[in-house]
Amino acid sequence: MPNNDCVLSIRLIRSFEHRNLRFLPVRAVDLNLTTEQLMKIILENVKTSSVPPPFKKYEFDTLKIEHQAHGAKTNNPVMNCENDDTLMLKPGLTLMEQNVRNETELAFFKRSDYEAYLSTTSRQN
Repeated sequence: MPNNDCVLSIRLIRSFEHRNLRFLPVRAVDLNLTTEQLMKIILENVKTSSVPPPFKKYEFDTLKIEHQAHGAKTNNPVMNCENDDTLMLKPGLTLMEQNVRNETELAFFKRSDYEAYLSTTSRQN
């Protein structure tokens, strides 16, 4: 498949604690885009989509690979909380450099909320 005709599934996570999330497909994505460029495209799509207004005003700032097409999924209903160092998309790198492929599912969330969620789940275990 050409690098400029990929479909990504974006998991918008507004609340980890309350499992408040919505899915947003983003079509015709060029894998030569950087992380920042993809975030801008997603935010533009959120504003014009049918997601509830709280999602449209939320300050998403981090992307993480949730899973690849035909790959194993996590048992956590909100998102994969493992391998943050390799799965979080880094600024300045292209999607291709970070192993994003067609039909990859990405979680889009606020980093500070994710870190708070991690600290509460680690205390429960």
